[in-house]
Formats: sequence, C-alpha cells, structure tokens
Amino acid sequence: MQFDPKRLALARHVVVFSGAGVSAESGIPTFRDALTGLWEHFDPARLATVQAFREDPALVWGWYEWRRQKVLQAQPNPAHLALAELAWRVPRLTLITQNVDDLHERAGSPSVLHLHGSLHTPKCFACNRPFKGQLPLPDLPEQGASLEPPRCTGCNGKIRPGVVWFGEPLPQATLKAAFNAAEACDLLLSVGTSGLVQPAARIPQLALQHGACVVHINPQPQACTGAEEYSLEGKAGQLLPELLRQAFA
Repeated sequence: MQFDPKRLALARHVVVFSGAGVSAESGIPTFRDALTGLWEHFDPARLATVQAFREDPALVWGWYEWRRQKVLQAQPNPAHLALAELAWRVPRLTLITQNVDDLHERAGSPSVLHLHGSLHTPKCFACNRPFKGQLPLPDLPEQGASLEPPRCTGCNGKIRPGVVWFGEPLPQATLKAAFNAAEACDLLLSVGTSGLVQPAARIPQLALQHGACVVHINPQPQACTGAEEYSLEGKAGQLLPELLRQAFA
C-alpha cells in the first residue's frame, strides 16, 4: 500500500525526526565522512570523547571548528525548506533532529529539538556555562588544523563544543520532550536517518505504538512491520517538496 500524501494535510500533530541524510544533501560531511586531510588518521570516536578533549583540547576543538566551518559554508536544501513550510501548514509540528548543525533553523523551522546538541552552542568544559562570546568563522585550511579553544569568562576554563560526545547522556529535557511528542502525534516523518542509534531510535517506535502513522524517507528502503508504517525511497530534497505539493494541492 502506498502512503497517501493527503494524510499529511489532515494531520493535527506532525513529528519530524531528521538525521544526517538531510544535512548530507547540503554537502555537509557526515560524522564518518569528515575524515580527510589532517583528520584522516584519526578515529572519529577518539575525537568525540571527554578523554580526547582532556588529552588534546586544541586537536578536538580544531576538528569541531572545521566541521562548524563546513556547516557555515553550506545552505539549507529543499528538504530543510519543505519542513519549514510544513510547520506553517499543519496545526502543530515538532521537529526533532540528530544533527548538530543549524540548517533547520536557517531554513525557518522554529523550536528545533537537538538530541545531540549543536556545534553553535559551545559551553565551558569546567563549569558547563554556555559560552557568551562570539565565535567567528574559523580561518582554517581545507584539511583542518589544531586550534586552541577560547576561555570561559566565568571560570577561565576551556570552552568545548556543545555536542553530545560518546559516553555522555543525551540532554534529558530534550529527550523527554521528543518522546512525549512521539507519543502524542498522529503522523511522524522519519527523514534521512537509519533509526539505529539508541535511545533516539525509540522515537518512531513510540509513535507506532501509540497509533501514529510513520513514514520513512531515505535513499535506501526501510523495512516496515505494520499497516501504518511506510517507506518512501529517494532523496529527502526531492520527496519532501513533492509530498507537500500533493498534500496541499
């Protein structure tokens, strides 16, 4: 059975669960793809830990600033723009993302729930205060470089990226809000994510368990287990605008 786009127009509460595939269409390297130049000899898991930052903060900060540089040079793609438009088309939309960039916000989506934090919200490694200074576009070469992190104005501790590292818990208030939205929605779009990383992978499952329709949008087909689960195969930047066109024609 094919998904009827008109169900999108009839939905009262839509949840969008987005992953790396959405940002990849804007040319942003995924976590695993980003290992080029200086970084090609490093395991990303070794750079994304508290221990790595303790041992070499300049190396870790430089890698994340290189990634942030890539994000700031990128632009929202048609998938980001379609989701921002959808927020104004339905009575309620909750956007949950595993991405650490700001492309959803730049496309116009309000109130994005960042499960894995953001490259644009650094904080102090020592006291956890948000960094209040301005981070300029880093003048890093294409292959990347080590870069000393700025200092906290409160305690003089080193500033760390505002992302969730391996071994750290997801922000509990954000995760709770995501779970609550999944349980309350009547339609969920899972876009550009494999749905394998826990505990975030529970989000589509919770929606299904509470009677919602779940639509997976990915270049690879998704195995569907129930009558209310659908898989749309293709790029989000092509499928989402077409879904909106058919839903609200």
